[in-house]
Amino acid sequence: MSGLEEAGEILFFSLRDGFVQVSAFVAVTVLLFSYVQYRSGGRLIEALENNRKLQPIAGGLLGLTPGCGGAIVAMPLYIRGSISFGTVVATLAATAGDSAFVILALAPEAALYAYSMAFVAGVSFGYMIDFWGMGVGRVDRAVENISRPVTDGGFATTSVADGGPSVPEYERGPAQCDCDPASGDSVLLTRVSHLAHVAWWGMAVAGLVAGVEYLRRGAPEVALEFAPTFDGLFTVAGLAGTVLSFYLYFVGRRYIGTGETGRVRESFADAYDTFQHAAMETSMVTVWVIAAYLAYEYGMVVFALDIHALAAAAGVLAPLAGAGLGLVPGCAPQIVFATIYANGDIPFSALAANAISQDGDALFPLVAIDAKAAIIASIYTTIPAVVVGVGVYHFWPYARFGFGVLG
Repeated sequence: MSGLEEAGEILFFSLRDGFVQVSAFVAVTVLLFSYVQYRSGGRLIEALENNRKLQPIAGGLLGLTPGCGGAIVAMPLYIRGSISFGTVVATLAATAGDSAFVILALAPEAALYAYSMAFVAGVSFGYMIDFWGMGVGRVDRAVENISRPVTDGGFATTSVADGGPSVPEYERGPAQCDCDPASGDSVLLTRVSHLAHVAWWGMAVAGLVAGVEYLRRGAPEVALEFAPTFDGLFTVAGLAGTVLSFYLYFVGRRYIGTGETGRVRESFADAYDTFQHAAMETSMVTVWVIAAYLAYEYGMVVFALDIHALAAAAGVLAPLAGAGLGLVPGCAPQIVFATIYANGDIPFSALAANAISQDGDALFPLVAIDAKAAIIASIYTTIPAVVVGVGVYHFWPYARFGFGVLG
């Protein structure tokens, strides 16, 4: 296989796998929390606002939900002052991410221990941050070169820690498009975008079916083919879903609304608005996930690394590497990491450290809203990750390579 053919194969496999293995599951979790918010009419947020002492626990539970849907919902609440910064850190530290689906399917015992540790460590550290006042304001000078946070819609905001308003000053109604409604092209593209949105959900359902079956079969190699088979469903749903995600994120949101991507919604106008929000949110995640997939796959080809040999030789550095990888935003690197663990190539201490350190796709909305807070929170989640990972390595010697892996 020539270099060009290999590069093309990596491209198509990454475009396909990213949607089925990640986005389809993200869509379900985001939709679930959005629908709960729609049916509760905003009471979920009110409950969090009125129980500040329990917020880190609530954040930990949101993060513990497989996938990133719960954590994604929690992030924008910080910028409006609804939850504390300690709750943000607790949520991110406990975030199981989309790699949880891989570990739950292939190493359920390891998942139980790793995510329990992540929950306890995240909630505990979250309470410590709130108790000692270790929020953004305390470390503001360390990130003073970070630009003023700006939302994806172009509205300048001021960080809560800076004493400014916690939300952009604009009307929080249903999402608005940036188009000229009188334009003929806008009318056409509005209709096309709504059709793309409906088709996107069709691919999301198909991708979810393929993704669940993929995990049930033990994450096998899936051929790139177009046929009435499992491999064909996996391929069509993945490629079509990715194409539609890119369309919705880069084009469609200008004609049917941004879906309030990366922002909290107090309520939704109707069920369709709820579905649209989930689709737009997931489309944004898909773009970042595909970018991460491609970066990893091309990087592995260029550098030709032997992960098992490196992990075996690393010793106590393995959990440090797992914690360090968690600093990379998005779920794609963590999914790869979880797959490598399921193959028996890295120790459990590295998995535990990565489970705590990783912030998953939830970091992207926070980056869009307040980059400063995102950087600080990501650094904070690495601290308990290193402590727990190194502790597991030294005091739990039997939890090494292959711990809890089925088969």
